[in-house]
Amino acid sequence: MVYVGIPKGQADQEDEVLKTIQDGDSDELTIKRFTESREKPGALWHIYAAKDTEKIREFLKKVAEEQGQENPIDHDPIHDQSWYLDRPLRKRLHQEYGVQGWAIVQFLGDVVFIPAGAPHQARTRGMQWPDCLGSPWSMWLMLVSSLQVHNLYSCIKVAEDFVSPEHVKHCFWLTQEFRYLSHTHTNHEDKLQVKNVIYHAVKDAVGILRANESSLSRP
Repeated sequence: MVYVGIPKGQADQEDEVLKTIQDGDSDELTIKRFTESREKPGALWHIYAAKDTEKIREFLKKVAEEQGQENPIDHDPIHDQSWYLDRPLRKRLHQEYGVQGWAIVQFLGDVVFIPAGAPHQARTRGMQWPDCLGSPWSMWLMLVSSLQVHNLYSCIKVAEDFVSPEHVKHCFWLTQEFRYLSHTHTNHEDKLQVKNVIYHAVKDAVGILRANESSLSRP
């Protein structure tokens, strides 16, 4: 988080932001960073384990049906980024599916790492600048599943997608999910190009080994 803009002369907004942080199930230490240390909060994240993705998807489809909405097969309630899990929905998700995430308030200067495949949502406002892909959906720190973005204060976040060896399988899994989305969906295209990343990583590794083959074979 490189910038957080707090408007002047709007005392009510500080109370509103505090209420949002509290309603977001943030812990006491996080709340004290805002109320006592006077740090600037830019975003409120809710991050869920990748293993709970299917439960979250099933829950969102269930809620959509209760509201009379359709669930087209070529759309996805997570990848569509059309949902924000407020406190009542998060409570239902925990009670009915046993799924509970982590609430993280990102203050000015903080960095948030999101594991690949981890569904998440963020309350922010303002500009999001990705370092690499530049795609509208993937302005996060890894290849992830996103719900929706809302606001706290105006802020600027610099984000970067990358592939770690430990999470390659999640990247493949997400790429496969994107293929079933409609051709007009913003997430249909494989923007991260996971196979190309792996190919060039292996090619570079093999090249280094071959270049140092003589020294590696010495006793």
